[in-house]
Amino acid sequence: MKKHIVCLGDSNTHGYCPDPADCADGALARFSEEERWPRLLQKALGDDYLVIEEGLSGRTTVFEDPVEEGLSALPYLRPCLKSHQPVSLLIIMLGTNDTKERLGANAYAIRKGMGRLIEKARTVDCWGPDGTPNILLMAPPAMGEGVLRSYAAEEMGTGAVEKSRQVPGQFRSLAEELGVHFLDVGALGCAFNEVDFMHLTRASHARLAEVLAELVPELA
Repeated sequence: MKKHIVCLGDSNTHGYCPDPADCADGALARFSEEERWPRLLQKALGDDYLVIEEGLSGRTTVFEDPVEEGLSALPYLRPCLKSHQPVSLLIIMLGTNDTKERLGANAYAIRKGMGRLIEKARTVDCWGPDGTPNILLMAPPAMGEGVLRSYAAEEMGTGAVEKSRQVPGQFRSLAEELGVHFLDVGALGCAFNEVDFMHLTRASHARLAEVLAELVPELA
């Protein structure tokens, strides 16, 4: 059986593209299978792996959105992992949506939410072949100041940018505390577009896939 790599994330895993000039089909506002990082990772890893896309726009770690239902990863995590078992590696990249003003979570609370999600993942009987949980926590890049002048300004709120800058440090220390793998996506040179300053560019999807293609075989 192939090694199952589950990529749990938000719109930056789903491949949302707000810049029509940056993706193959701008009308769809989503990067194609030839552009988004999970599919590029699949291509690079080859037939020994099955890379599973589990991206949902707006998804949070554990916070229930009062406006849009079904966005917390927490209640979805168990059925997600069980449906793809045996799981060789779970890659989590969340946290950007947690910074929304209406959710009322500071960077430390976002860390606590991610910690709860990771602990939940460890309890799910889905890991193979020896049953040991294997998790890579990826911190998303910090949003740019331009988001406060973009169409997403009211959606995110005034404090979102500063909170997003604090999240990578919080996630790094959390990963050390819990003993899970860690990758700071912002430190790889991955950048957000200059339309909403919170979604990865096409080049950044390719860069992330390139790094993961070297890292994943070391982990799973």
